[in-house]
Amino acid sequence: MEGNSERYKSSSSSTMSQLDYTNAQFNALNSLSSSVSSLRASLSLLESSISVLAGGTADFPRLKTILSSKRHFELVPSSRLVTAQKSLAAEIEPIITTLLSQAEGYVARLERKQQGLIARSQLLSGRLDGAQTSSSYKTQGSYNNGSKLVKPRDISKIEGISNNNEERANRMKMLQRKKEKLGYNIERLVLQSQQRQRQLRKSIAAT
Repeated sequence: MEGNSERYKSSSSSTMSQLDYTNAQFNALNSLSSSVSSLRASLSLLESSISVLAGGTADFPRLKTILSSKRHFELVPSSRLVTAQKSLAAEIEPIITTLLSQAEGYVARLERKQQGLIARSQLLSGRLDGAQTSSSYKTQGSYNNGSKLVKPRDISKIEGISNNNEERANRMKMLQRKKEKLGYNIERLVLQSQQRQRQLRKSIAAT
């Protein structure tokens, strides 16, 4: 009986050890399965982070090229700006003065010519009125005295004076239009000069 009891004890102890080993393997498998699941979740999170990072940094090479090839801001010393303004003024002022003096001289010549034409037109108009008055008197006298009418030669002279007067009046109008056009050109040149000065100041300030 003692031998049987010993055998029973040894068999029961071996069975217990096998159960413990099985439980240990099962626990290890459970731990390994949970570790694999955690690793897969970490890999998935890492892949999503990499995709987000790639999308956010995809434009970095282009930005690097742009920033390396362009200077967005540059400070200019005030002394350099003042020197550039003085140089510009010294370069432009003589040209503007010359153009203005030429334009003023041309306008003065046109005004003198216009005044001369007006005076001559008034003189010719007075002569024409006097010729017409004398011709009317002569015509009335010839009718009253039963003599001949006004000669065709005198009529042609009067018509020639009238045509000449009309031509001079047209020429005076043409000169007036030229004067107005010249004044407009002078104003346009002054405005263009002012605009160029402003543009140059802006370009100097931007550099």
